[in-house]
Amino acid sequence: MRSSYVILASLALGLGACATAQDHAQSVRATQETDRISVGTVQREIRVGMTNAEVVQVLGSPNMVTTDEMRRENWVYDKISTDSVYSRSSGGVNALILGGGLIGNAAAAGGLGGAGYSSGAGARSTSQRTLTIIIKYDENSRVRDFAYRSSSF
Repeated sequence: MRSSYVILASLALGLGACATAQDHAQSVRATQETDRISVGTVQREIRVGMTNAEVVQVLGSPNMVTTDEMRRENWVYDKISTDSVYSRSSGGVNALILGGGLIGNAAAAGGLGGAGYSSGAGARSTSQRTLTIIIKYDENSRVRDFAYRSSSF
């Protein structure tokens, strides 16, 4: 009876230690959140009238700089992010059952047996996000207009 409790307790501990692919993905994502350009950053920080130096301070250097027919600059930030997560979990429980007894004055080796349980699981997830920001400047190198587009799939 006591061995049944030991087996059940070991099984519960072994299975409780398993983590899902989603748990692993959240851990990885949490470490990558800093220094990321996002729609929220554009909405909170970019304003009409900002200088191009202020924009660089918020968003960094653009991917592309073009000029329009009036020789005003247009800056393009084009960001693509791919997240690929793979997780594999496995666990198991093994129990060794020893038996024995006394026969007369001598110890007798009894039955020797064992039981075991193991399992494994895996998952893979891949997603992509894009963010394109276009900032249009006036003749004085100040933001006159900006737009952004975001997608994820």
